[in-house]
Amino acid sequence: MTGNEYADRIAAYVLKNFASRGVVVYREVSFGKTIIGKNRHVDVFVVHPESHTALAIECKYQDSVGTVDEKIPYAIQDMQAMGMPVCLVYAGNGFSDGILHMLAACPIAAYCLPPLELVPGKETRELDVAIAMAFRWWDLAVLHKKPFVLPE
Repeated sequence: MTGNEYADRIAAYVLKNFASRGVVVYREVSFGKTIIGKNRHVDVFVVHPESHTALAIECKYQDSVGTVDEKIPYAIQDMQAMGMPVCLVYAGNGFSDGILHMLAACPIAAYCLPPLELVPGKETRELDVAIAMAFRWWDLAVLHKKPFVLPE
């Protein structure tokens, strides 16, 4: 899978599972400047027009060892500087152990590899939670949970 194919799959997953909640999904949106002054392009931009909220998603897929490790710290820092809800989604087997630890500990990063059927599951849970937090859809966070009640 290429990086663009991965971003398309993420966009398709979000659209299929959250369009009924009123979001509109865009690909490759120009969005201001990066922390080094270059033009920024957001891989996936999710807008909920009714609530005037949005989520910028950067997609990183790496299935072979390469230079992506050097790009991850910059991508995290650049996204954190955007001043809006953001998420860096990632998947693939080409990340070093150190970068995987960094991503796992990063509050804006989410492992996500939607299946071809684009159904939610453990492979999409981290992105689902990021979407829940961005749009305040708390029902997603407590999915399949029962409310706590006092014992009788």
